[in-house]
Amino acid sequence: EKIRKLVEESVSNPEELQEIRIRTGQPLLIQMKGQERVLPDPVHPYLVTKEDIGETMGYICHYSFYAYENELKQGFITVEGGHRVGVAGKVIIENEKVKNIQYISSLNVRISHEVLGCADALIPYITENKQICHTLIISPPCCGKTTLIRDLIRQISDGNEYIKGCSVGVVDERSELGGCYLGIAQNHLGTRTDILDCCPKAEGMIMLIRSMAPRVIAVDEIGTSEDIHAIEYAMQCGCRMIASVHGLNMDEASNKPVLGDLIRRRMFQRYVVLGNEKGPGEILGIYDERGSVLCRNL
Repeated sequence: EKIRKLVEESVSNPEELQEIRIRTGQPLLIQMKGQERVLPDPVHPYLVTKEDIGETMGYICHYSFYAYENELKQGFITVEGGHRVGVAGKVIIENEKVKNIQYISSLNVRISHEVLGCADALIPYITENKQICHTLIISPPCCGKTTLIRDLIRQISDGNEYIKGCSVGVVDERSELGGCYLGIAQNHLGTRTDILDCCPKAEGMIMLIRSMAPRVIAVDEIGTSEDIHAIEYAMQCGCRMIASVHGLNMDEASNKPVLGDLIRRRMFQRYVVLGNEKGPGEILGIYDERGSVLCRNL
């Protein structure tokens, strides 16, 4: 309740709020438009108590931690509206796998924002003959890549003047794209979209190909060798890919293990590099499969 009041008093426009950082014994922090703020002010910060953490977790879990045990294993809980609460504390290991998280000391409330139409300017550059090109989005954290992918999925699924609407399979490992709550997507991902929520990306891509026959598969934040091999398999099965990876530029992405091999073999047809100097969602450059510049500072 104390934290809620402080946020309400300090944030005049909730649409600008990105994160609420709650750490035991530390100042209460929020992120707004890419800028960090101490609440209520840097001179007199509010220090989060153990009781604040417990009360907040109680609200999030509806006072039933057991019901959210599977989500806690992954280090986060998705709440209604598609917002995600990251959790840190003592990790309980059983049979070399995470069983639970106890003695929770930190929470990161990440506010989900839908920006319908944020991919409007990008769509013409990543489509050909009314079909989406294999596209990799390269972005540092907090540059709006998830929001951008979410709107791309919606436009591909519904269709528009640049692309014919088609079935899209989404592997939403961390419930960020669809923001599913009790299995129902809280974000608009289009009329022809099927979502595998809380499913590992590599396994989910194979499952979708076998069960849902998608024309396009979308995943966020690829990284493991299993992810890359599954992407290559999906491409060979005729699926178009929309994926993202953490990175600063084309060179950094090309130097990543396994992923770099896909780039050198020109498996992706388009690369989109994001930045954040002017705010989340800034497109620094769009490149073709050869690395040639199609557009800068879109």
